[in-house]
Amino acid sequence: MNSAILGFISVGNTTLNAGGCISWAVAGLLAGWLAGLLARGRGFGCLGDILLGLVGAVVGLFLLNLVGFSLPPELGFWGTTLVAFVGAFILALIGRLLGGSGRHRSYPDWRYRRQP
Repeated sequence: MNSAILGFISVGNTTLNAGGCISWAVAGLLAGWLAGLLARGRGFGCLGDILLGLVGAVVGLFLLNLVGFSLPPELGFWGTTLVAFVGAFILALIGRLLGGSGRHRSYPDWRYRRQP
């Protein structure tokens, strides 16, 4: 059966189980918002934070499996949020390194300067 229908993601010996769809969205929102706050000083918006957190959960799970670490299954929602935060933070840092902080310096526009 498809793991997305059951509400969990499993790679190797580690399984993330936040609960249902709303729990996954809330875990993604928390993880994405916190990762955006730490990486660039603000979040990415509600949908951006959820998407960053959900993709971060997959990246974080892959990284946990890569280093051979597994979470105890009784952590549930909070363990999923932690793994999603780690993955989302790494993704946000990579995005900041490649694209900058997203803040543009404001220089005065001399074309619209008032002439005496």
